[in-house]
Order: sequence, then C-alpha cells, then structure tokens
Amino acid sequence: MGKLAAFLKSCVATPFNIVLSILTVLLIAWLLPELIKWALIDAVWSGNSSKACEGHDAACWVFIRLRFDQLLYGPYPTSERWRVDVVAALAVVAIAFVLMPVRHAGARKLIGLVSLVALPVVAAPLLAGGFLGLKPVPTVDWGGIMLNIVIAAWSIATAIPLGLLLALGRRSEMPVISYACATFIELWRSLPLIGVLFLAVVMFPLFVPPGFESDRLVRALIAFTLFNAAIFAEVFRGGLQAIPHGQREAARSLGLGYWRMTGLVVLPQVVRIVMPGMINTCVSIIKETTVVLIIGLIEFLAVLQIAFSDPEWLIGDQIRTTGYLFAAVVFWSLCFALSRYSARLDRTMGARPGPAKAPAA
Repeated sequence: MGKLAAFLKSCVATPFNIVLSILTVLLIAWLLPELIKWALIDAVWSGNSSKACEGHDAACWVFIRLRFDQLLYGPYPTSERWRVDVVAALAVVAIAFVLMPVRHAGARKLIGLVSLVALPVVAAPLLAGGFLGLKPVPTVDWGGIMLNIVIAAWSIATAIPLGLLLALGRRSEMPVISYACATFIELWRSLPLIGVLFLAVVMFPLFVPPGFESDRLVRALIAFTLFNAAIFAEVFRGGLQAIPHGQREAARSLGLGYWRMTGLVVLPQVVRIVMPGMINTCVSIIKETTVVLIIGLIEFLAVLQIAFSDPEWLIGDQIRTTGYLFAAVVFWSLCFALSRYSARLDRTMGARPGPAKAPAA
C-alpha cells in the first residue's frame, strides 16, 4: 500500500508529471476498452473449426486452442511429446529450487549452479533420443515454443561463462591473449545476428571437406553462443572496470593469487554491478530466437505462419491478429518473468549502483 501511495504521489509531484499522468490516463481510457472488447468480450472461445469464427470481427481463440499443441511442440512427434513435458517439469523443479528461500545464500548459489549444469545434460539426450529404447527425434522435428526456449536456454547458459572468460582475457596483462580476445569481441559484435546465422548455416558447409555433415540446429546454437558471448563480454568488462584497483592490491597483499582474487573478491562485486545488463541481454536473446525461421527452423512464429496459410483459416484478418497477439503475450510473459527474477536478485544480493567498498586491511 505504501508503494502505491508513493507512486500516486509521484504522478502529481510536478506540473509536468500531472500533465503526463492525465495524458496517459486518457490514452489508456481510449485504447483499453476497445482492446478488452475485441480480445475478451466479443471474442470467440468455443468451437471445433474455423466456422465458429466466420463473420466475427473479434479475436478467434478457437484458432489458438485447436493449434496449441502445434504451437507448443512444432512438428515434434505426438507419441514422443511426453519427453518435452518431462524436460519442462525438470526445468520447473530446478527453477523452484533456485527460487526457494534457504537459510544460507551459498546453498542457493550451489543449487542454481548444479541446476544450470545438470539440466542441459539431461534435457538434450532426452529430447534427441536414440538411447535406452527412446526413438530418435531429429532436430528438424523440433519446433514451436519448445525450440525458442531450447535456443534461449542454451545461448544464455553457454554465452555467459564464455563472455566472462573473454572479458577477463581482454583485460589480461599478456598482450597475445588481450589482443586475441579484443579481436574476437569486436569481430562478433560488428556482425548482425542474421548474417552470423547465414554464415553458420549456409556458408559453413561450403568450407568443410566433402562428406562432413553437421546438424543445422547445432550450427545455429553455436552461432548464438559466439555472438552473444561477445555481447556479454562487454557487459562484464564494464563491471570489471568499475572495481577499484585498490581492491585487487588488497587481495594480493593477503596472498591471494589471480584466480582466487578474481573468484572471491572481484566477481561477486562484478555480478552485482552487471546484473541489469546481463538480464537485458538475456531478454534480447529470448526475442532474437525468432530469427531462426529464416534458416528453416520451425520455431514459434514459423509455426504461426504455417498455420495462417492453412486454407481452412483464411477467413479474415482476425485469425492473424489473434495469433500475433498470442505470440506477444507469450514473449512478454517470458521476458517479464525474467525481469522480475532480476529484481528479486537485486534485492537479495543488495545490489548498489557502485562497487562495494574495499575491505579494511
């Protein structure tokens, strides 16, 4: 209640805030009723075919309901979709362990690290199959929201540690390592992601020996990792530069080597400083996963495009609008949940705008 009162007070704190608040309320009052009417009140919720939405100039949620499995799993075989459900359940359990309040902060970090490392090791073989009697499912049959989450989770889990190593390498006192890392970072940051995917999927096979084959999704995942590692490297470099040099000197005076100093003194403060930048990059990765449709991977938006072209559903613009509205809600939910988790981490870690003070000698 106190936060709400403070917010309302800030809305009328100055004449400019008053004018801006009034304009915002008028804009919401103009747009929101029509949106609610189109998306909820006049929307079509029941039916078993496109005929239920014919002649209705409102949202057709029948389309989403009938196509939901396809939107979620893509062309993944129906009889094997239980494996995707198991992976999703394991992910929910891992997230629950990370969010679970524990007495010691170190336990939460350990649980989060174990979950981050173990989940991909279990998920990838389970989704791909080919062992213990599981039917092999080629990656060309992966799709829908599942594929977006797989790409995003892989990119975040691999690009963050690689970006940290690149940032440390760029600040290394050894010129060879420093220049090599700087060249790598600047090269990948200067390329557009679509161009990187084009090089990985289309051009790469032209430069390998005849007979060498590699999976298209694997090449796309590697491209995502390298591209976003360069972005994370710059985020971490900003945090490393914010740490006063005196803290490193204090750590060396206590007999700490480079790696112990980095792990025990520098990185804990760097993570606090760069957390907003890291989360912002993670949100960008989630949204960037949609570009894989240009290389033939059937992710969420590609499934929507295929569904839109079904002659049965060529009954009006309300189908396409409903589909894109549903996609917007899905991506907003993922990104908003990640941003809320970031805010929770900020409160838990006691993040400050600047680095912590150096410990007294």
